[in-house]
Amino acid sequence: MSAFFVEHGEPAFRATQVMKWIYHEGSTDFSQMTNLSKKLRLFLQENCSLEAPEIVAEELAADGTYKWALKMHCGNRVETVFIPEEKRGTLCISSQVGCALACTFCSTAQQGFNRNLTVAEIIGQIYVAQQRLGTTKKITNVVLMGMGEPLLNFNNVVTAINLMLDDLGYGLSKRRVTLSTSGVVPAMYRLGGVCDVSLAVSLHAANDELRNELVPINQKYPLKELLAVCKENVKIAPRRKITFEYVMLDGINDTDLDARMLIKLLKDIPCKINLIPFNPFPNSIYKCSSKTRILKFRDILHNSGLIVTIRRTRGEDIAAACGQLVGKVQDKSRRHLKFAND
Repeated sequence: MSAFFVEHGEPAFRATQVMKWIYHEGSTDFSQMTNLSKKLRLFLQENCSLEAPEIVAEELAADGTYKWALKMHCGNRVETVFIPEEKRGTLCISSQVGCALACTFCSTAQQGFNRNLTVAEIIGQIYVAQQRLGTTKKITNVVLMGMGEPLLNFNNVVTAINLMLDDLGYGLSKRRVTLSTSGVVPAMYRLGGVCDVSLAVSLHAANDELRNELVPINQKYPLKELLAVCKENVKIAPRRKITFEYVMLDGINDTDLDARMLIKLLKDIPCKINLIPFNPFPNSIYKCSSKTRILKFRDILHNSGLIVTIRRTRGEDIAAACGQLVGKVQDKSRRHLKFAND
C-alpha cells in the first residue's frame, strides 16, 4: 500500500492513515477519511474499492454463539463463528472454500473443495464480524479452525495473520491467534520460520493405522514425521505449548488403551490436550463418546501429568460447533486422491 501511494505521488505514510481508518475505525468509505486531502479521497473513490464479504445468513445460538454464512465474490459461501465468553470473544474463521483433506469425522470435509480464500477474504471475516458485533462484543482471539486446512493456503494465511498481529491492523497478541492444522508437515516447518503464532494439531488418534482412517493426510505425513516437526516448533517459543486436538469417537479412539498410547506418544512434547466431544452431522458413521468415557479418558491422561481440557460444545443448536461448519461449495476437487503440492 505504501508503494501504491508513492507511485501516485503521495507520501508513503498515507498507507498508515488508510490502515488506521480500515482497521481501527472500521471505515471502508474513502470520503470519510478526513485526514486525507480532498483530491486524494476523490482519487481513491474513483480508482479503488474496499469490499468486505457479504453476510447472507446469520444465526444466534441459545448460548450466545453467532454463526454467519459469508458470500464470496465467486458465489461460494463460507462460515464464520463468534464464541462469546466472560473474559474473551473468540472468532473462528475459514481459510478455504471447503476442504480437500476428507477427515471422516468432519462435516466440512464432506463438502469437497473449491479454492483458497484470498488475503482479503480471510481478514475480511474479522472485519465483518467486528462490524456486526459493534462495540458491545470484542474479538480478543482468532482461531483458524473454520473451513479448510490453513497450511494448504500458506501465503494468504500468513499474510492475513500478519495483518491480525500488526499494530496498524487488529493488533492481536501472537498468543491470541491460533492456527489449527491436520499435519501438513513441510508447511509446518516453513511456518515456524516466518510466523510465530499458537499452533493446534488435529491429532485424533495415537497410532498410524487409525489416524490413516480418520485423518487421511497421515498416509502422506505419518505420526513420526508430525511429532518431529512439533518438537521443532516448540523450540521457537519454549514457554508455549502445542495444543493437540482429539475428537472423542465412541468405540473408535476412546478406550483406556488409546489413552495410554496417547501418553506414550506425547511424553516428550510440551503440550496440552483438548478433548473434543464429537458433534454429529447428517449421514455421519460416528457417535460421540459418553460423558463417563470422556471423563475416564481425561483422568488417565491427567494422572500421567498431561494438561487436559474438555472442549465445551458451543453453538451446537445452529450447527456452529467444531466439525459442523459447511458452506455452499462447488466441489472442484478429487479430495480423496489429492493433497496440495508441498
